[in-house]
Amino acid sequence: MPLMQSWVESANDPNTPFPLNNLPYGAYVPDGDDLPRCCVAIGDYLFDAHEAELDDVIALGGLPVACLGDWTGLMRREPEIWAAFRSRMIELLHDGAPEREIAKTYLHPLEGAKLVMPVCVSEFTDFYAGKHHATNVGTMFRGPDNALPPNWLHIPIGYNGRASSVVVSGTDIIRPNGQIKAPGADMPSFGPSARLDIELEMGAIIGGTTPLGQPVTVRQADDMIFGYVLLNDWSARDIQAWEYQPLGPFQAKAFATSISPWIVTKAALEPFRTSTPAREKDLLPYLKEPGPMLYDIDLSVTMAPPGKPATTIVRTNYKQMYYSAAQQVAHHASSGCAMTTGDLIGSGTISGPEKSERGSLLELTWGGQEPLTLDTGETRTFIEDGDTLTLHGAAHGDGYRIGFGSCTGTVKPARQFP
Repeated sequence: MPLMQSWVESANDPNTPFPLNNLPYGAYVPDGDDLPRCCVAIGDYLFDAHEAELDDVIALGGLPVACLGDWTGLMRREPEIWAAFRSRMIELLHDGAPEREIAKTYLHPLEGAKLVMPVCVSEFTDFYAGKHHATNVGTMFRGPDNALPPNWLHIPIGYNGRASSVVVSGTDIIRPNGQIKAPGADMPSFGPSARLDIELEMGAIIGGTTPLGQPVTVRQADDMIFGYVLLNDWSARDIQAWEYQPLGPFQAKAFATSISPWIVTKAALEPFRTSTPAREKDLLPYLKEPGPMLYDIDLSVTMAPPGKPATTIVRTNYKQMYYSAAQQVAHHASSGCAMTTGDLIGSGTISGPEKSERGSLLELTWGGQEPLTLDTGETRTFIEDGDTLTLHGAAHGDGYRIGFGSCTGTVKPARQFP
């Protein structure tokens, strides 16, 4: 699909992350106001969908979809309404739109806008579905012959996280305290994590619902996905090492998960669909995909020490995942677990086969044994106070990009325990 032309000139720049082909959904707080409003990114601007709906410029009938502070109103509607809303936005913003002068009144500069959470996250489930990541981590702790657990090639492994700690890009990250047991110590100690890490992930946001007891197919699961965000599942590796047996991560993952401020729809990503890798073992029928369910999305991570330029430390691609988000949702619901509007599904760390493609510092520094040298000359094994980590992502089309904005967080010192 080529670039769709818009009367918003900046949307036609091949380098903008927000052309007319994209139209991602976000939320912002206007100057002098306290209440968030739904908005759509277009070029260097945001379109105030909240005001446009109140003025009946966007009128889809039934319940409101864009004037409730986040996109839950639209997400609760049928996929046909999702498509109708997107079509209306294209109608208002395409080159030669008859309502151009009306639509102009809802545009505001994107630069400097205060972006907030675009969705009320109801539940958060994180998966461990990247084969290169799982192999690297397993090799570190169990050796190459036992890197993958016996179930890994048959099932997308996951755990239920904390929706309350999901924050929007730009939110500072407080270094967590926790129990840590040093090698050879008889007793654990309590204090700030010294092995703070990132996990480069994508997040799928669920728009549909299922009743308790109702499984879904992979195709139905894909239909339920409203859109995608960048996701950084911050991780305290030393806390995790002590606590994770036998039930998996807990406090090491419960302190913060950052997401990008823009939800990129499946419609915008449709030209970039691609298949999951060849299977080493056949999947059970309920997990088999009816078609391509992954996306070709270039991803990267930068690290910037306090007051210093950023260094790109990771470059990889979402198509490296072994299991798609649709497979993860289908497995999640297979027991009869109810899926809810606003569920956030983390892909798991996205790593590729090369060292430069490893989506966590745990892998990049091989557990801290191989320090990473930044462009500033400084070295890192894990994240230090004041460091800013930023995730970037975009799919590349014919003369345009489908971008997600950035997903950034600056680490602040741990708070003293009262």
